[in-house]
Formats: sequence, structure tokens, C-alpha cells
Amino acid sequence: MNYLDIGILDLPDEILVNILSKLKHVDALYSLVGVHERFDRIICDALFSRSIDLSTISSNYKNASLINKILNRFCVDILPKIHHNIECLTLEPCSMEYILQASNYPNLHKLNLVKLDIEQALNYFNGT
Repeated sequence: MNYLDIGILDLPDEILVNILSKLKHVDALYSLVGVHERFDRIICDALFSRSIDLSTISSNYKNASLINKILNRFCVDILPKIHHNIECLTLEPCSMEYILQASNYPNLHKLNLVKLDIEQALNYFNGT
């Protein structure tokens, strides 16, 4: 049998965009920014970075140190790269100040705040 050696980067941009659009934008940004120049160009486009829901981070992960690590990567590496595209941010109140200070958001028109449940908030603030 003859197998072709084709990697994901061999796919056309249109197919990559179609694949990446099936993912949550936050997951795609976190997983792919800084991996390859081509991924950066595609994933940092306004299509993926116009509306960012960072509230899903704490609902997907229960470990406070992991949540802090992910938020830190967003604030240090990702948000400064896409800040000019962001029109809508969805945040939890406890991370709002950190995220808003990460960059200037000249096109931000909508800010959604999502409540934490009390157990999540206590775990977050206690570092557990």
C-alpha cells in the first residue's frame, strides 16, 4: 500500500478554518497561538478573536492553579496579539481586572460578566 505523508499544515487555509471553527475559540487560541506562524495568522484573525468567552475556563477546569496558568497565558501571550480584534469579552468578575489590564481593547463594545457559583469562587480564591 502507498500512504501519503500529509500533515495538518499541508491543508489549505479554508479547510483549516473550517476545522478550527468547530472548536471553542478560547480552546483554539490557547492550544494554537505560538505553535506555528500559519496557525497564528489563521487563529488570530478577527473570525476567531472577535468574541472571547474566558468564563468557560473555570467551568472546564476545577484546579485553581491550572485556571491561573491558562488565564496567565491569555493575559501575557494571547490577548496582546489579538486585542485590536476583540469586540466582546465574557469574563468572571474575579478575573476581570487582570484580563482588562492585559491590553488595550480599542474595539471592545460589549463586556459580559458571568457569576461564579459559590463553591467555584471559594476554591478560586483559596487556591484549591
